[in-house]
Amino acid sequence: MIFAGRFAGKVMVVTGAAQGIGAGIAMRAAAEGASLVLVDRADFVTEVEQAIVAAGGPNNPGRAVSVCCDLETYEGASQAMAAALEAFGRIDILVNNVGGAIRMRPYGEFEPAQIDAEIRRSLMPTLYCCHAVLPAMLAQGRGTIVNLSSNATRGIRRVPYSAAKGGINGLTQSLAMEYAEAGIRVVATAPGGTEAPARRVPRNAAGDNAQEQAWMAEAVEQVTSSAFMKRYGTLEEQIAPILFLASDEAGYVTGSILPVAGGDLG
Repeated sequence: MIFAGRFAGKVMVVTGAAQGIGAGIAMRAAAEGASLVLVDRADFVTEVEQAIVAAGGPNNPGRAVSVCCDLETYEGASQAMAAALEAFGRIDILVNNVGGAIRMRPYGEFEPAQIDAEIRRSLMPTLYCCHAVLPAMLAQGRGTIVNLSSNATRGIRRVPYSAAKGGINGLTQSLAMEYAEAGIRVVATAPGGTEAPARRVPRNAAGDNAQEQAWMAEAVEQVTSSAFMKRYGTLEEQIAPILFLASDEAGYVTGSILPVAGGDLG
């Protein structure tokens, strides 16, 4: 369901916008009036930009720019926010969507470098982007940050990822408390398992061997069985709550982490 004009006049930065939930957030927010800054390290993020512009039609083209950078570095986060300000002069909403488990295995089977990689992928982009966006939002006297956490804070075969998402929960609550009086809201959703098209860039470039595939199957079984609804969610079922929290309708909501996982609170 599209709420026409819900984000009219708003500038929204969406990270991880090249595919999956991120691309869906961007497309729907654009249809609801937002100007979009699409951030990803995959160069095909430009395809989402082109789709948004084309969807607006010749007389009212969609407003979107794409930024290709690596948010696992602070320099990438700074580049993304600078590009948003250059394009639109302000940042009203930041949706931090970068992350995802790279490997599924018992914790004792993780190598130290693999632990570091999981934290770097699923915590640091959100931590960096929250910091990099603050000067603009403080100067405006308002802003909204929506972080994507996960119900995997309780789960098997992905302990480092679970720790990273627990960090996002702590970041969300502490940042909300610290900056509420400055007019900045900070909220999060905690998605559960979600049906999505196959990733164009694999989560684990090295591929999974038979044992790793078996461990992943165990994790999938745990996620499904822990959900009251005994199924994965759809992309739209994840996108809708994110955009609600990003909107002015949720103006009295801050510091909250909304589980969107079919009843599994994580």
